[in-house]
Parts: sequence; C-alpha cells; structure tokens
Amino acid sequence: MLVLFGFEIGNLPVLVENLMKNRPIPQDAETTAIAVLGWLAGEPEMLSRFLALSGVQPGEMRLAVGDPGFLAGMLEFLMQHEPTLMAFCTATETPPETVVAAYHHYVSPGLGSGEY
Repeated sequence: MLVLFGFEIGNLPVLVENLMKNRPIPQDAETTAIAVLGWLAGEPEMLSRFLALSGVQPGEMRLAVGDPGFLAGMLEFLMQHEPTLMAFCTATETPPETVVAAYHHYVSPGLGSGEY
C-alpha cells in the first residue's frame, strides 16, 4: 500500500492494470506504462516531482491512470531527463526505445510525424 502526502494511493501497478484491461492498447505500450508507474511508485522523490510538474494530486492518481493523456505525460516526464530515463531502463531492463514507442502510442500524431 503506497501512501503519499497522507493519501492512500494503493497498489499502483495493479490499479493501472485493472483500469486498462478493456482498452484497445497494444500490450507493449500498456506494459511499459505500467512499468513506469510502478517504478515511479517505488521512487518517492521522483513521484513527488512528477506530481508537482503534472499538477495531479496524489488522491487523483486512481482516476488519472485511466487517461491516455496522463500516461503520455508520465512517459514524457521520463524522457525529458535522460538520467531519469536511464535509471528506469536500468532498473527494469527496458530499452529506452521501448519507452519512446509507448509514448508515441499515447500521443496523437503531430505534423512532424508524417501521419496525417
């Protein structure tokens, strides 16, 4: 049970998995997002920083994890700071390219993507 700032968050990886069960999301993107969330849950300083930057309150995380925009923001947070990205990748044996691919799954194609 994770408690952050006095709010009971619960078991985030299990919560994310349950919320995402009926969504048409490729397994790789979903698995990566769950892994990132689980890793952040185990890194209180990093999780606090992410919440502060995202504006999400600890008590709102249960709802936020079902939002693809939240997941994209979480993946982007990881990618914006190479040492953080590499710490996650090392801890979970996940290639950085996998994080980038998951991020691109959750965001809409932009003008630079060639996908209009």
